[in-house]
Amino acid sequence: MFSPLIDELMSSLRCLPGVGPKSAQRMALHLLERDREGASRLAKALAESVEGVSECSRCRTLTEEEFCTICNNHRRLKSLLCVVETPADVLAIEQAGTYKGTYFVLHGHLSPIDGIGPSDLGLDQLQQLLSTGEIEEVIMATNPTIEGEATCHYISERAKKLQVTVSRIAHGVPLGGELEYIDGGTLAHAFSSRQKI
Repeated sequence: MFSPLIDELMSSLRCLPGVGPKSAQRMALHLLERDREGASRLAKALAESVEGVSECSRCRTLTEEEFCTICNNHRRLKSLLCVVETPADVLAIEQAGTYKGTYFVLHGHLSPIDGIGPSDLGLDQLQQLLSTGEIEEVIMATNPTIEGEATCHYISERAKKLQVTVSRIAHGVPLGGELEYIDGGTLAHAFSSRQKI
């Protein structure tokens, strides 16, 4: 129905998470009909980002420099390392504003079914980082999924062999949440992880 260029634009937009055929069509037509300047800015920013953004040499988050701003910040606690699955997790923790350590980004989780093993997550690099003796505690902040828990367990075992303290972020009822709306798995985890007050 559309010309080859428009079809290619719509097809390209579908690579974004949560964008189906209708959303891609709506975005493509909006950019071409109403916001060509925005489309040009988007194309330029995307091309420059793909070319200029890579992984931080220490923590593997996304950055344009060899080391990201967090790893370069001398006020961050280098003895405290939080292991997360994605750069988006780093952003979420940073927005909370309480964590003062550094990070290590896995870019996924162990998933033998999908062919994702330790080497795909940079665990050799993590092992080297833990071997320096600089890190005293590793905080595991992987997602509370089966794969996230398996990844947490695998990394914890390796860290403990190096005499590094390992902790796990708490999971359970969110602040301000009402119990009647919390799923059973979350409630079960909250009860099993309860603490004395």
